[in-house]
Amino acid sequence: MTTDNLAGRGLLIVLNPKSGRDRLHDDPRPLIARRVPGATVHTLADGEDLVDVVDAAMSDDPAPAAVAMHGGDGSVSTMAHVARRHGIPLLVLPAGTFNHFSRAIGIETIDDALEAYVTDRRRRVAVAEVRADNDEPITVLDAVTLGLHPGFVAERRRRVDRLGTWIGGAAAAWRELHGASPIHVGRDGRRADVWSVFVSVGANSRARIATLQRITLDDDRLDVRFHHARGSRLRAVASLAFGRKTTAVLRFTRMLPPESDIERMLLPEVDITVRRGADGNLSFVHDGELEQRDGDAFRLRVTGIPAALEVFARRQPRENRPAEDETS
Repeated sequence: MTTDNLAGRGLLIVLNPKSGRDRLHDDPRPLIARRVPGATVHTLADGEDLVDVVDAAMSDDPAPAAVAMHGGDGSVSTMAHVARRHGIPLLVLPAGTFNHFSRAIGIETIDDALEAYVTDRRRRVAVAEVRADNDEPITVLDAVTLGLHPGFVAERRRRVDRLGTWIGGAAAAWRELHGASPIHVGRDGRRADVWSVFVSVGANSRARIATLQRITLDDDRLDVRFHHARGSRLRAVASLAFGRKTTAVLRFTRMLPPESDIERMLLPEVDITVRRGADGNLSFVHDGELEQRDGDAFRLRVTGIPAALEVFARRQPRENRPAEDETS
């Protein structure tokens, strides 16, 4: 499909060439030039800051009317924060390993994204904001995690350049299987040792423990899950599976922890104190981005924000299907 030379005028597209390094992504620029020839395209250079690029463009006359991010979940989350700050809509061009948020809004390919843009299919979605201690809040599109998942992400990051995402992920899981330890958390005067904490935007599937991808768009409640450290490390690592098929297989083989080990709640906000575990880990992850913390403890607050971000979405997600009823 072709379009006129005005299509894309007012759209700033930022390309992150480091996203999805071990995936075979086609160069998006020919498709962009054909579908939205009026768009401004900027490729991030080494050391260049995404926020600075957008802020500089917003000082131009005329300023961009919309921004697009060609990248993975972390880059998209950062761009969402900037888009919210400037009050403009976000277009997601998926180019990462998992692309959790783009899939949630029905964008599987770059062509899907550009079709949503040229047909002006917009909608507002809920997000969350996470604040560590007194730091500035960070926009969250899918999930915040504590415990084993941040440890896994840190280990995978150390190996990804040499082994690639998938083999590096397997090596990281092996490391967690042999060296991970629970973390100590406190909430509302209660304390517990847990393997993991998952906080996702909107009610999520009861069939999963690792709720890394949202399944609703309008729900601004937080689906909070504490995986209490009662069972084996093997089951704790198995609980990190987030794919439906993998989760189903692990549940069938009884490798997942029992329901009694998982404490679930739907909350408008959650305030957690996190203390360093025996393995020295003190960190959290938001939308795949690892944040390391200093000291022996930190306070983590997550708040749901309704209708906080306007996005271009190709189709409706499965949000009319109750999360509590989803079993596959």
